[in-house]
Amino acid sequence: MNEQKAMTQKTYQTSHGTIVYWIGEPTAEIAKSQQQSVQAKRSLIFLPGLTADHRLFDKQIEVFSLTCQVLTWDPPGHGLSRPFSLDFSLMDQAAWLREILDREGIRRPVLVGQSMGGYVSQCFLELYPDVAGGFLSIDSAPLQRRYVTAAEIWLLKRAGTIYRLYPWKQLQKAGATGCACTGYGRRLMRSFLESYSKEEYCELAQHGYSMLAEAFEANLVYSIPCPAILLCGEKDRAGSTKRYNKAWAKVSGLPLCWIKGAGHNSNTDCPDEVNRIIQEFLKRPDI
Repeated sequence: MNEQKAMTQKTYQTSHGTIVYWIGEPTAEIAKSQQQSVQAKRSLIFLPGLTADHRLFDKQIEVFSLTCQVLTWDPPGHGLSRPFSLDFSLMDQAAWLREILDREGIRRPVLVGQSMGGYVSQCFLELYPDVAGGFLSIDSAPLQRRYVTAAEIWLLKRAGTIYRLYPWKQLQKAGATGCACTGYGRRLMRSFLESYSKEEYCELAQHGYSMLAEAFEANLVYSIPCPAILLCGEKDRAGSTKRYNKAWAKVSGLPLCWIKGAGHNSNTDCPDEVNRIIQEFLKRPDI
């Protein structure tokens, strides 16, 4: 049985467009066999990265939907969450996420953010420091201004212009091979990219990187007020992600797990190892 098919698809209306999300809980039979109520389960919130959609976490959903309440979305402007006006911020996304969690009655969620999803998570923690029970950053990076150079911010603001210089097929190939190292990971990333036209992709990428630059320049504290762990693929070639994670771990003291053989989408390249780390994290008594 494919447990992800048991996920319930829902929508949330914003002033910019409609967000599509999925939520699932373990069956009563499974909960009873483990002598736990569904309500007592951990709530895992899976947040995909830029240009990816909810399918990025298929390998996590099929495992954790058995024992946890799980929620994921197509980020605004992605997948089924289109059309969507691309004039929102990372803070807007965090606020919409909070509204969705409140609607679903989710308390003390554990945020699992991959790349851009990790930035959304950090904005969520900035806005609502007492809400989340935990945070797992997968191939993301810190939002504090101290970690990024002026040149990197300059490039973020011009990513769309640079992307438009390349043929669409070349962009799709580069996006797939640059984000994943395995056949499964690359095919999945390619399927995300093929769902966009070239112009739509360039606009979405430009908006995403501009949001990121704006968040850096806001120069907020972006502290991590809950238990957290950093994961990064040993073969991550997306920008300076590896350098950021090394510095983030050194300064913050947060544990950093290197995922052997994985690229930027380490949860698709090495799902068993990432799932193991998540499972161990959920055993902590302080989340």
